[in-house]
Amino acid sequence: MAEEKLDEKLNSALNLMRRMPPSSTENSLAGLLELAPDLTDELLTHVDQPLCTTKDTTEKGNNRYFVQCDYNRDGDSYRSPYSNQYFPAMEDGFKPNERLRKLEMLANDLFSVYRKLYFGTAFSSAYFFETEEKDTDGFGACYLIKKDIPEKEVLKKGVWDSIHVFEVVPATENDHFIYKLTTTVMISMILESDTIGTSDLSGLRTQQNEITATINGKPENHLVNMGKMLEQCESRIRNEIQGIYIGKTRTVINGMRGSMAKHQSVFGNIADELKKQNRTVKS
Repeated sequence: MAEEKLDEKLNSALNLMRRMPPSSTENSLAGLLELAPDLTDELLTHVDQPLCTTKDTTEKGNNRYFVQCDYNRDGDSYRSPYSNQYFPAMEDGFKPNERLRKLEMLANDLFSVYRKLYFGTAFSSAYFFETEEKDTDGFGACYLIKKDIPEKEVLKKGVWDSIHVFEVVPATENDHFIYKLTTTVMISMILESDTIGTSDLSGLRTQQNEITATINGKPENHLVNMGKMLEQCESRIRNEIQGIYIGKTRTVINGMRGSMAKHQSVFGNIADELKKQNRTVKS
């Protein structure tokens, strides 16, 4: 009975979070955690939060920034994909095995090229980790991009956060693997001017995809298969966001302007008719 009440409480909290603007996710989550501390672990697991970065100050890290997420976190520390060290430092933090570490380093190099081509100045990180599957060939991976847009005249804040989580498991066919991808993109745009006042265009979009592909005996081909899925899914979401959040907003605004112009025209005609009737009565 207690578990049922806890599940009902969690569902209510998640439903509430889904109705809050993405730009205030951190404040909304902090408020919920204060109201329901017993849901802390579940809420932190289920609620996607804006991404943050940390600097890797080691020689290997070369003062580069890496992106934080649940997949490189152990306690209150986060592991850098460059040096494989935790910040703040900890000695016994979880680290991927040698096979996955090699894939992780190569994935970060390739993902950095992808990030430069699509986002220019942004932060990207890739993390590989073991799963609970008994088959040692399976694994999980998480690709992250954080893009902050510099403040301009009207745009006061602009953020693009994308999270791509892969689950890779061997298929029944030899040398084939099943790739399950869950992609979440969070955008936030705060516009402010004397003309429009303050406008918050924020949203969150999640999609899932699954394919079966071969690696032809080369483990690095995992990166090829995942890279194709990631690029296709992110491009599709980017187009949907542009159509839904940008296109629909423009349509609504133009409709409001058209409606206002129509009403002004009608009221103007009525005023002209009243003036004519007034002149007729006086004459």
